[in-house]
Amino acid sequence: MKATHITAPLIGIVALGAGLVACGSSTPASQPAAQQDGGRGPITFISGKFEAESVQKIVDAWNAAHPNEKATVVLLPESADEQRRKLIQNAQTKSDAGDVILIDAVWTSEFAANRWVDELKLDTTGFLPTTVETAKYRDKLYAAPLFTGTGLLYYRKDLVKEPPKTWDEMKKICAEVLPKQKGMSCYGGQFDKYEGLTVNFSEAVASAGGQLLDASGQPQVTSEAAKQAAQFLADGFKSGMIPKEAITYKEEEGRVAFQEGKLLFYRNWAYGYEAAQKTDGSSKVVGKFDVAPIPGLTGPGAGTLGGNNLAVSAFSKHKQSAQDFIAFMTSAAQIKAFAQTSSMPVPRTAIYDDPELIKKYPYLPALKDGILAAKPRPKAVRYGDVTAAIQESAYAIVTGAKPADLALSELQSALGPLLK
Repeated sequence: MKATHITAPLIGIVALGAGLVACGSSTPASQPAAQQDGGRGPITFISGKFEAESVQKIVDAWNAAHPNEKATVVLLPESADEQRRKLIQNAQTKSDAGDVILIDAVWTSEFAANRWVDELKLDTTGFLPTTVETAKYRDKLYAAPLFTGTGLLYYRKDLVKEPPKTWDEMKKICAEVLPKQKGMSCYGGQFDKYEGLTVNFSEAVASAGGQLLDASGQPQVTSEAAKQAAQFLADGFKSGMIPKEAITYKEEEGRVAFQEGKLLFYRNWAYGYEAAQKTDGSSKVVGKFDVAPIPGLTGPGAGTLGGNNLAVSAFSKHKQSAQDFIAFMTSAAQIKAFAQTSSMPVPRTAIYDDPELIKKYPYLPALKDGILAAKPRPKAVRYGDVTAAIQESAYAIVTGAKPADLALSELQSALGPLLK
């Protein structure tokens, strides 16, 4: 899930460099970490940079109430791929450098299957059901949802009366509006070759009524729905409905383009709402846009479920403190406190029905509908290889390097061995 950057140093937060593994010791296999000190003591929370100030306030509240079990926050690099690499490096060396780790929701299966994280005891009452599913592996809970989110359609409400519910409706609106708007293109998303492309491709397939994997975990990327989704993206670039520069878009590049008035419609996460409303001169669309569920083939589409989960490292020396810290971080009170200072979507249902928060973040009802309808990315133990294969084929489709049918056929063959 994409989030805002932290530009100022934060008290109590340590920047994480290349030496993550060196920060802790390795716990011998003959001496389980959880048995030391009764499982209680100071802990290290390995987190991401996004919304670090708001996260630190919750950590400060924990530290004030638990002086003998204080948590120190260590920040991972911004790149999701680099975050995953460092966490895996840490796990493979059985380092106790981190007690609680923040993992992308889609990594849960990989980390649980490799026994890098422990099963979690947590009351999930009050959480959005879709977010809880991202924290499970083989029907057991291995993490706790902390952040969530899904794709939303940002649109220019000063130019569009009603947001489109289908791809054809979006094309029709663009055909009517764009001739009068100099330098504006129809639609943008995240199409560079990185995790965002997996997300956007997954959303297109789900929004056409398909799925990348079936219930048994087998690839279904040669289905009619997948072909229609792939063709929609390919035709979008070929026709100019999606501008050619969008082939380089990650979240921020597209967000800037939308804020500069270069896009009528833009698919992004909820974090972009607050940024586009800033009155510091960085946005030309303040008060001129709104958000809606993303469109689909025959009706409202299905976004990809994003998010980040908290897990207890299998190599922690203080696992009981780590478990309690996660329960505290994700409690109703702390999630409410977080939501009052941050626009990052959170996993508790009550937040989306809170009148005070809806007044502050008007997009919350649309976001709740989107999250409940969202579909997860493939749950795969070898997720890194799976997403790389999806990106390779999707990029060939959007760049026109290969016909959609050929690229999907090759992807079907590539995914088979990776999902066994």
